[in-house]
Amino acid sequence: MADNIILAVSHLSKSFGTHEVLKDIDFTVSPGDVTSIIGASGSGKSTLLRCINLLETPTSGEITFHGENISHLHGGANAYRTKVGMVFQSFNLFNNMTVLANCAVGQTRVLKRSKTEATENAMKYLRRVGMAPYVNARPSQLSGGQKQRVAIARALAMDPEVLLFDEPTSALDPEMVGEVLDVMQGLAHDGMTMLVVTHEMAFARDVSNRVVFMTKGIIGEDGTPADIFGSPKNQETKDFLSRFREGKN
Repeated sequence: MADNIILAVSHLSKSFGTHEVLKDIDFTVSPGDVTSIIGASGSGKSTLLRCINLLETPTSGEITFHGENISHLHGGANAYRTKVGMVFQSFNLFNNMTVLANCAVGQTRVLKRSKTEATENAMKYLRRVGMAPYVNARPSQLSGGQKQRVAIARALAMDPEVLLFDEPTSALDPEMVGEVLDVMQGLAHDGMTMLVVTHEMAFARDVSNRVVFMTKGIIGEDGTPADIFGSPKNQETKDFLSRFREGKN
């Protein structure tokens, strides 16, 4: 395996009962990649991300992290997830904790950092996402966009090599989408390796260096944004993008 590949997905399949959601998926992630995964609802995008983060167990195939099967890594799933973090559609913040505590608790419990070190690191990333003024707030006091920015800071505070985003703006009111996408664009500009399931076509086109189009559990097309948006090869890709342009999806 090439030294510059962080994650590799090989012949990955996932079934729920008799329903095959993912079928023979293959792709790799290299440092600095910003890969947007697009496709209609039900095409397998979120299931793929959940398999990569060990929230679902693949039915067959293999996912490797720096050449090692993620199912057998030393330290188990929690240790792996510190390196491959995830930002969820529904934020998944702890409602009984302050913003600061949300961003520090994983560091102290999983990374065994001191409270002082965890707090300093949490503040660094809360400042990074523009949420430092809200450190003593509870999630219930925040807007959706603010919650998602805290969730991003929390993931960054674990010092991951890769960040997975599962439709991070789909639960937000339209006026809050921009503030989250601005943070993600800044991360991409800084070289963060990101794998983003998204319906935000402008982000996929303008920020990604790679776009993966999924349809019916397979990768229908994979290329640069210029390839996918400018000259898609497959009719399904063309149809999907035309629906977006018409606002029908």
